[in-house]
Amino acid sequence: MERRPRARLELSDRAWQVLAQAGGNVAVLHRHLTAAGGQVPSLASLYRVVHRDLEVGRTLPDRAVVRRDREERQTRQALADLALASPRQGDVAEAVLRLPRSSSTAASAVPVGESGAVAGVVLPTGAQLVRTSSVRAVAEAVGQAMAAEGAVCVFGDPGRGKTVAVRMALSVVPAVWKVTWVPVPVRPSVAGMRRAVFDALALPGRFPHTSALADAAVAGALGEARVLVIDEAQRLPVPCLEYLQSLWDHPGTRITLVLCGAGTERALARLPQLASRIAAWQEVPRLAAAQVAPVVTGFHPLWRTVPAEDLAWIDQSCAHGTFRTWAALTTHLQNALLTTADTSLDRALLARLCQRVAPPL
Repeated sequence: MERRPRARLELSDRAWQVLAQAGGNVAVLHRHLTAAGGQVPSLASLYRVVHRDLEVGRTLPDRAVVRRDREERQTRQALADLALASPRQGDVAEAVLRLPRSSSTAASAVPVGESGAVAGVVLPTGAQLVRTSSVRAVAEAVGQAMAAEGAVCVFGDPGRGKTVAVRMALSVVPAVWKVTWVPVPVRPSVAGMRRAVFDALALPGRFPHTSALADAAVAGALGEARVLVIDEAQRLPVPCLEYLQSLWDHPGTRITLVLCGAGTERALARLPQLASRIAAWQEVPRLAAAQVAPVVTGFHPLWRTVPAEDLAWIDQSCAHGTFRTWAALTTHLQNALLTTADTSLDRALLARLCQRVAPPL
């Protein structure tokens, strides 16, 4: 006669996952099974099963590791949702990183003013940020780089709004990500760049007296999800770029590297090791002729009183699709209307303002 085998209580893999997320707390697992319904063993039976399986070699991961993996999965999912591109309508892409829309947003994705201020962006009085197709493209590139913890290069001629586009994209990132802007020193060295990163991270205490201690402090601070923005990155020589690459390649860091500036793509060409790691090369072009009128009138209400042919004439003779020039013209136009009585907004006034912002030949 053989002994009849007794039924043995076994925990499923899902139950062990719940137990691992609870840090080994069996009471939490019991409450989870009770909420799920069905036949639930007693708390004492669960304690015996967990103790039996742990004695024969079953292991539970560390609670901090499990929590970090769960938060990382949630963050990646949130960033992946932000980086999803919508279908294109005509030649204009829909908003990718879901920037807040004003109530006057048209269904045809015509650029309109953004409500609210963005940190680090200074605008003329009464002006509003504008979501152009370039801003949406930068937001898509930055969002996808954050989802993969990669690197992105935003480049283009001066005055086209690269920095503003990056700031608009990063103003709506999930709260678990921190954004750090690192100023590039004049004629930077590796020591100066190390100090700039240390100061930008606002690390406690004084700057370490050795590079090894400074690198250890910076790497420790970059262990959480963070976006590291290097504006005016075209100033960086090869050794400074190698230092940034070492921070990004460090196994303990979780950073998304955003390199922004006019000529940054040429600076990165001097270091193929870092250039090969760039996940997205995003150029910010000048405003097309068809974009000038809707963008400028959305930027400031003063331009809504100027005829469309005059706006086209200003862009052809002076602005040339450069958004920084349009911002300067807006300031001069405001001053002219406020300081001079009975000023008429005609072609003569606009020509005089264009001469003021045009560089001498």
